[in-house]
Amino acid sequence: MAAWYTLADTVLSRLDAETAHGLAIKGLKSGLMPGDTRADAPSLAVKVWGRSLSNPVGLAAGFDKNAEVPDALLRMGFGLVEIGSVTPKPQPGNPRPRLFRLPEDRGVINRMGFPGHGLDAVRSRLATRPRRGFVGVNVGANKDSTDRAADYVIGCSALAQYADYLVCNVSSPNTPGLRTLQGRTELNDLLRRVQDSIARHPVPLLVKIAPDATDHDLDDIVAVCRDLGMDGIIVGNTTLARPASLRSERRAEAGGLSGAPLTALSTEVLRRTAQRAEGQVLLVGCGGIGSGADAYAKIRAGATLVQFYSMMVYEGPPIVRRIKDELAALLARDGFGSVVEAVGADV
Repeated sequence: MAAWYTLADTVLSRLDAETAHGLAIKGLKSGLMPGDTRADAPSLAVKVWGRSLSNPVGLAAGFDKNAEVPDALLRMGFGLVEIGSVTPKPQPGNPRPRLFRLPEDRGVINRMGFPGHGLDAVRSRLATRPRRGFVGVNVGANKDSTDRAADYVIGCSALAQYADYLVCNVSSPNTPGLRTLQGRTELNDLLRRVQDSIARHPVPLLVKIAPDATDHDLDDIVAVCRDLGMDGIIVGNTTLARPASLRSERRAEAGGLSGAPLTALSTEVLRRTAQRAEGQVLLVGCGGIGSGADAYAKIRAGATLVQFYSMMVYEGPPIVRRIKDELAALLARDGFGSVVEAVGADV
């Protein structure tokens, strides 16, 4: 499989980032791209929300925005796949170019702005696929919406019956004003409305927050999630920060930064979130994972599940197997019989 993807990457790396992404989606839809049939190490198995997963390594939202290839992605070896962000109405997103590789930094900057086919198209695809694996749906708000909270209610209520879990993405930096929904009053109102809207089809409900959150922000976010009995928090999204270490000529592009430059920040914010959650809310570590060591650090910082996307840009699907194998070796090295035993070891 690695040799096949090395050849594919040679072609895709010569194209602009968004064109390459579109071709990757088409390749997955063709059914010709090889998967990973190797069994996962028993130590990687986790049980979350009453479901058993063979491993805790997930694909973050942003790759399969329109639910076109969730099953092909599961075949790559992911324990879970998150599609979206899905907005109620179709929208084009921000003008291109809006996706930039930072190869010297192993990073990516995007200012996509939630482009997508909209709720009806995604619902149709999810409704007709056989229910297999563990597929979450990440929900966002339209750029021109006058009631952002209502957009989350519309999306979650319509997609709950087709999702294994739902995520309210209130942390994208590319929809103006969206991050204000992380405020205590705004977040409490939004999540209560969404919880009420999915009561007929209850599924785990998570919120995705920014790695730029301050301690005060985290106090409010975690307090709301604990008060409402939320099922999880994803820490975190892309960052608006620009570390001084960035070398790429694209480093000044506007948008959210992801990939290796985000690793330390996202793990530290995860640790601070875990301190506040005190085991009462499941945490998902996301941001800058490119190795089993990165995934392990997030697990030790409090995450039960981990997600990544940007490093797929540089290494393709073979990175999934590498991360899982490295993670299993690290667990064994430190005497942990399972992922769960290591969760929060450094908190």
